[in-house]
Amino acid sequence: MSDDRPDHEELQAIEEHRREILHRAELPWWRILMFWSGTCLEEMSHDMLVWFTLAVYCSIRVYAKFSEYVPEFMDISEKTNIGVLGGFLSFFLVLFVNQTNSRFLEMYGFSKACSGRIQDIAGLASTQLPVEVAEKLVKHMNAAQLAGYVGLNAIGQGSPYSKSNFFDVYNEKYQLLTPEEMVLLDHHDMDNSGSSLKELCTWCQRDVAEARKTGCIDSYQEQVMQDRILAFRASMDGMYDYTDQPPHFFYIHFLVLLSTLYLPLFAVDTAYSAGWGDQTYLGLDILNGLIVLLQCIFVIGLRELGGKMIDPYGDDDEDLSVILYVESTWENCKIILDHNKRASAKYCGLQAPVFQENSVKKSLSGPSDLPAPVSQENDVKESPTGPPSVSIQAENPADNESVNSTVVIDSDEEET
Repeated sequence: MSDDRPDHEELQAIEEHRREILHRAELPWWRILMFWSGTCLEEMSHDMLVWFTLAVYCSIRVYAKFSEYVPEFMDISEKTNIGVLGGFLSFFLVLFVNQTNSRFLEMYGFSKACSGRIQDIAGLASTQLPVEVAEKLVKHMNAAQLAGYVGLNAIGQGSPYSKSNFFDVYNEKYQLLTPEEMVLLDHHDMDNSGSSLKELCTWCQRDVAEARKTGCIDSYQEQVMQDRILAFRASMDGMYDYTDQPPHFFYIHFLVLLSTLYLPLFAVDTAYSAGWGDQTYLGLDILNGLIVLLQCIFVIGLRELGGKMIDPYGDDDEDLSVILYVESTWENCKIILDHNKRASAKYCGLQAPVFQENSVKKSLSGPSDLPAPVSQENDVKESPTGPPSVSIQAENPADNESVNSTVVIDSDEEET
């Protein structure tokens, strides 16, 4: 199955066309009607049931135009009510589209959640881990995302993303895994299993555990990162779960059977009720033919729309933009890591401010015009024969007389 899958250039072309179709929803109604690709008309042009229904209607009207015999079916058709069957079929078709749309949006949420958890890890790692350890962890997370999309080929309706045309291309472009690490993944069949995804998630958990053992982070920071990694793996598992269990075949067969029986009956009923023999009118035949065509567009269009949303990871124009998710996730991670590098380099390049000794002294001494403080002399006089003494001179505030006192310091107290 991997041989007939598109190569990387074809995947890029599909992705560009897919993104271009998404922007059409904002165009005016008259411009929307001018498109052919990516519309229900393009899909219906390849559906044989549409052409068979129109052929039934046209053949009956041509026969009614050139025949004067009114068949007995005219009286029988007046007593039947094909519209009741059409009402029930419309209900089941709308319900089918609603269910597949909810499924589509859930899987879209899983894909965006995977990108979000990777960016969470990039932000936490860039601020808490050394640069080399943070880059290694982020690269392992991005490699796990690539391997997860490739592994979808093993279940459901398959995936156009292969190891050679998808994983290897981005691994070489972004240098996610080293050759030694690629050898460790060789025993897994990435194209036909999700084992590579599981192992890469385990590598990420081991990277965080080693960072905690080396003292780069504490146990709480480790727990936060481990939770993000497990949330990433849970989102990937959700994608695998939905892909592995599509809507029940019984339900889809029921809708196909009803639509296959209803549309020809509706064409017959409309053709016989449009007049017979001399009561035929070309304008009325064209109008009824448009009604039959609109009914085909409604029934087959809803059925095809629901079928396209069953597998969002295929190569249809309406599928999810996997390449955009992968590339934007890596670019955002690079922005986070590069900002951390620039911040670290700027921080490490800072120099301590140079202080001028004179300015420091001046700032400490205060303004020069302030009055000088009253000086107090504490002279330590050393006796030639005895212990040193301290001479303290102070002013007596009562009589403004100086009082001199000498305190003799004992040698034992001096040592203490």
